[in-house]
Amino acid sequence: MKKQLILEDGTVFIGKGFGADTEKFGEIVFNTGMTGYQEILSDPSYCGQIVTLTYPLVGNYGINRDDFESITPATHGFIVKEVCDFPSNWRNELSLDEYFKQKKIPGIAGIDTRKLTRIIRQYGTLKGAICSIEENAEDVIAKLKDITLSAEQVKQVSTKKPYPSPGRGSRVVLVDYGMKHGILRELNKRDCDVIVVPYNTTAEDILNLSPDGVMLSNGPGDPKDVPESIEAIKGIIGKVPLFGICLGHQLFALASGANTEKMKFGHRGSNHPVKDLLTGKVSLTSQNHGYTVEEESIKHTNLEITHIALNDGTIEGLQHKEYPAFTVQYHPEASPGPEDANYLFDRFIEMIQSHKQEGAAYVKA
Repeated sequence: MKKQLILEDGTVFIGKGFGADTEKFGEIVFNTGMTGYQEILSDPSYCGQIVTLTYPLVGNYGINRDDFESITPATHGFIVKEVCDFPSNWRNELSLDEYFKQKKIPGIAGIDTRKLTRIIRQYGTLKGAICSIEENAEDVIAKLKDITLSAEQVKQVSTKKPYPSPGRGSRVVLVDYGMKHGILRELNKRDCDVIVVPYNTTAEDILNLSPDGVMLSNGPGDPKDVPESIEAIKGIIGKVPLFGICLGHQLFALASGANTEKMKFGHRGSNHPVKDLLTGKVSLTSQNHGYTVEEESIKHTNLEITHIALNDGTIEGLQHKEYPAFTVQYHPEASPGPEDANYLFDRFIEMIQSHKQEGAAYVKA
């Protein structure tokens, strides 16, 4: 079954279709990870995007029940050089083709992913479509130029109602902008009593849950598309310890008076080096974002830069100068990727404990 990948700039790739026999439009991005395609396809931060995998062979260890980062994938499609039809792994339950058919996600294989990646790196992310070989390319290109991609990705992937993930330790309210399960797993490992709430929960409702700390999750899209979340964070800063990841990091920056901007092609992969300016340590990190905090805008805020990306110098971490709050642009929970930055969850718990002790000392005084 032949399919086409058509870009808004007029580029057309012909390849072999796999997965669902359906047409999908989306933003074409690329991920440089060598493994972890199951976590990538189930990461809600890819909502509305068609993901190009730069590693040439995909699907060779199949799909298993344990490595998902969400229940329902929001990815609009996969582009690969070669897809494995007969995976081999002791945990394998389905091939990538079988899983994509189940979830109605189209894929295309057999195209020059190196050429496609170079196009994106040169011109930036582009709108594109995976469609039937019978579709007229000129008609699809006209449609791509005319179409406006959704700006409501966070609304699509966030939980609709609050729910608990009980523990006996510190209570953490986790605001779900498109949360990866890895974040919840790391908090559960530390016995946190987690309450997951929707993206549009107000500061008042969050604080009424009596949290010891608040976690701002990852998520898709432009942070400026969720102004209600920015307002909620403004009402939380300084009240309880706060830790933000990825989109949560960008929203925290906006709530603190900084600015964000769209990157040319973003950071997506499990091999991005980041330097911790507080310790001098360099970690390899897992990343997935198309926006960044504008460095110049930090100068007029109460924020300081704590981490930078070694590849391009962009901001990868912030902390508040007065209040117990810090954020990172990358994914310390990995999934997929290295766990070099996992210590940040421990730093968050230590911050919560310190804040509790300071509060107790204040009450005694």
